[in-house]
Amino acid sequence: MRVLIGGEIRAARVDRNLTLREVCQAAGVSTATGSRLERGVLEHVDVMLLARMCAVVGLELSVKAYPGGEPIRDAAHLGLLGDFRARLHPSVDWATEVPLPITGDARAWDGFARCADWRYGVEAETAPHDGQATLRRLALKQRDGQVDGVLLVLRDTRQARAFLREVEGVVGSAFPVAGARALELLGVGADPGGSAIIVMPRRTGSPVA
Repeated sequence: MRVLIGGEIRAARVDRNLTLREVCQAAGVSTATGSRLERGVLEHVDVMLLARMCAVVGLELSVKAYPGGEPIRDAAHLGLLGDFRARLHPSVDWATEVPLPITGDARAWDGFARCADWRYGVEAETAPHDGQATLRRLALKQRDGQVDGVLLVLRDTRQARAFLREVEGVVGSAFPVAGARALELLGVGADPGGSAIIVMPRRTGSPVA
């Protein structure tokens, strides 16, 4: 990106018959800094500096953030995954932050449980909301993730119960296995038999959320 933007600034400067010194003076930077920026070798590029350099040569810098990889998880999320993992039989292989098997795809499973004949993506939600969007997102991950199903793990909170009420009418086809049954089967190292929503109890002393 540095090389691309630097090249665009240089091309616009040359097109307008401006010298590097003139542009740098107008932008308030040294000629050496401006030269490194144009060549894409300036290691630490300030966005405001880029905006000034662009403005001087008649360009407008536009910056936008797009959804990408999974967000950093907090302690509550890690605790929920840990409690779920503790219920798995030792024969079940477990991994976290497992990327989907698509080159360039930034999505990853929060957890991944598998044995010789089955494999499930695990998603943990400590503050579930927007049931329809969540179900669509998980359906796409299941489609692209080459798994036998999805295990959606929730903590037993008021928010989780409200989420379950929201999706009650549509969740049966997407998550056909009862959570308690899936957890029971996983506890003996068996295939849970399909996607399930598993509600983990609150930790002792945790506030009711």
